[in-house]
Amino acid sequence: MALNRIVLYYAFAPLPDPEALRLWQRALCEKLGLTGRILISKDGINGTVGGELNVVKQYVKATREYPAFTKMDVKWSEGAAADFPRLSVKVRDEIVSFGAPGELKVDENGVLGGGIRLGPEELHDLVDANRQAGRDVVFFDGRNAFEAQIGRFKDAVVPDVETTRDFIRELDSGRYDGLKDKPVVTYCTGGIRCEVLSALMVNRGFQEVYQLDGGIVRYGEAFGDSGLWEGSLYVFDRRMHLEFTPEARTLGRCVRCTAPSSKFENCSNPSCRKLALYCADCAAEPEPLRCPEGCRA
Repeated sequence: MALNRIVLYYAFAPLPDPEALRLWQRALCEKLGLTGRILISKDGINGTVGGELNVVKQYVKATREYPAFTKMDVKWSEGAAADFPRLSVKVRDEIVSFGAPGELKVDENGVLGGGIRLGPEELHDLVDANRQAGRDVVFFDGRNAFEAQIGRFKDAVVPDVETTRDFIRELDSGRYDGLKDKPVVTYCTGGIRCEVLSALMVNRGFQEVYQLDGGIVRYGEAFGDSGLWEGSLYVFDRRMHLEFTPEARTLGRCVRCTAPSSKFENCSNPSCRKLALYCADCAAEPEPLRCPEGCRA
């Protein structure tokens, strides 16, 4: 039986012809029989694809042969091509849609003016050093708020955002000005959102900003559930969530009965389709699955 994997990757670099890269990436994935989602902009590439392990390795090798992508950040996880409904390769103004395409600056080494990169062990060193100095390190979630319902760093600040575009509004609201002189660690799933977010925070006067290099995925690979991370990790494919170890806590609660759950379900209203947590028993009931806001068809 063939071994399958999903690869999550990104690279920031100036790209003179994103459309040509889109055509190349689509042709490459179709030739190899891979499915997934790939976004390309003038600032780089961001993607996740799945398939047979040896084939995905061929894809990563071929993509890294393009000069701008030689240092592409790559992370592997369990999964397969079947976890994606199709192949989607698109060109966008931003590879992460913060709604600030003119604010982000990149060169061949990546994002300019962002936070200090921290590996998983370096993150623990930072927390320990500040604790000894009587200071707290603030964890700042760079994902959509619903993702944090099932997993987050202990005592993290979770901004009230439905989409990545809401972060600019949140940062400019003054709600987090009290954090501007504190050590702040931004984090996200694979590292790309918090890489951009850290630069946006530095631009707005946050004095000591860090970013978790490789995101939650790389931290989970290093520490599993024995570190500062709690719960499950939301992922944007048919798996919906993953756990780093069998000991992962279930932080989420079913919106109908409050039983523990990490499984999101779409609202039954076709015009809504918002995600809400339901336990297996409630999801199996004949009553329609409604979002917490109580929308009605």
